[in-house]
Amino acid sequence: MGKGPFSFRRSSSRRRPKKAVHSSPSSSPQPPPQISTSSPPINNNGNGLVGGGGGGVVGKVKKKAGGARLWMRLDRWGQSELLEWDKNAIIRRAAIPARDLRILGPVFSHSSSILAREKAMVVNLEFIKAIVTAEEVLLLDPLRQEVIPFVDQLRKLLAKTGSSQLENDGNVLRGGKWLPVSEAAEGEQYELPFEFQVLENALEVVCTYLDSSVADLERDAYPVLDELARNVSTKNLERVRSLKSNLTRILARVQKVRDEIEHLLDDNEDMAQLYLTRKWMQNQQFDTLPGGVASNSTTAIVPHLRRLSSTRSGSVVSSNLLDDNDVEDLEMLLEAYFMQLDGTRNRILSVREYIDDTEDYVNIQLDNQRNELIQFQLTLTIASFAIAVETLIAGLFGMNIPCTLYETDGVFGYFVGGTSAGCLLLFLLIFGYAKWKKLLGS
Repeated sequence: MGKGPFSFRRSSSRRRPKKAVHSSPSSSPQPPPQISTSSPPINNNGNGLVGGGGGGVVGKVKKKAGGARLWMRLDRWGQSELLEWDKNAIIRRAAIPARDLRILGPVFSHSSSILAREKAMVVNLEFIKAIVTAEEVLLLDPLRQEVIPFVDQLRKLLAKTGSSQLENDGNVLRGGKWLPVSEAAEGEQYELPFEFQVLENALEVVCTYLDSSVADLERDAYPVLDELARNVSTKNLERVRSLKSNLTRILARVQKVRDEIEHLLDDNEDMAQLYLTRKWMQNQQFDTLPGGVASNSTTAIVPHLRRLSSTRSGSVVSSNLLDDNDVEDLEMLLEAYFMQLDGTRNRILSVREYIDDTEDYVNIQLDNQRNELIQFQLTLTIASFAIAVETLIAGLFGMNIPCTLYETDGVFGYFVGGTSAGCLLLFLLIFGYAKWKKLLGS
């Protein structure tokens, strides 16, 4: 084919931008700006998420670009704001693999997982889907009805913790680094790391939600089962079927959370990876202090962190905090909620056992009625046999066969009475035999 003017112009127009790109590095395409269509921070003095800046974000959700989702960012001081971020912005900010965002998607909506990454912790517990770092938490879909209590409770806790640390602690976070302060006094209470406070609140909200679901299940289950035991009907059976499906669904959700906690308790390495504050402070330490002095100056930059139900000096806590093999704080935290979930699971199993007992009782009732029907059918069969014998005799005498009994006067009544008495005697004999063989109930 010849080269026409259109083909020449199109080819040249395609080659010119490439030459311009290679010739001048300054003309390289700029990276896409980070999607930060953030609304104004939520008024923490308000009554909830809907007021203040939250209302503006709800209106922008309909106009957001494809792939952008609504997130809430809470820092360790309880300050929060709503933002619309896409997948790439979240990956760059939290430094997590792209596959971890699938765990927070709708496909794994009812799955439970707590994953530890280098700089973040991915939490997917029922309706709470969050990415927790050492300095902030990114919460997905914060305006859901189930998530709002978690957000309010976490904001109040972080605000209280931050104010108490500013008043009672000389450690102040400035510029993303903990400044050296004097050692804590003996007997002072220490707070959990930021990521464990978030995890504890998430587990508390989820366990409370599951407990309330089980309480509703118990309140609805026992009257329905008692009604079924009194009256076996199609309506009652349908109600029990719906109850069993609801029980199975709740049991699966409780079991998933319980199994995830049990998996973490069985692996100390995974628990050690969840200490984000520990790793963050070690990185800050190595960035600010010389290599030889860093190992001997640990106590000076450690914030106040407490062990559960314990009072220790700042130096002891600091030495234990930076020990990578020390997972006692998280272990005690997870064990408490594991026991609570195990108790919730046992309550569900007790309801299921009650359902099984009721079904066994109903089956016994149905078997008893079935046996009564079989006995009644056997009685009717014996009576039919006796009547059939009398019908046979009557049929034989109904034939046109010569017989002297036809010529005897008054013999009909005696003959019919004797035949009926014989058939009745036959019925009693067979019925007594069935009783003797225990084919019929007493």
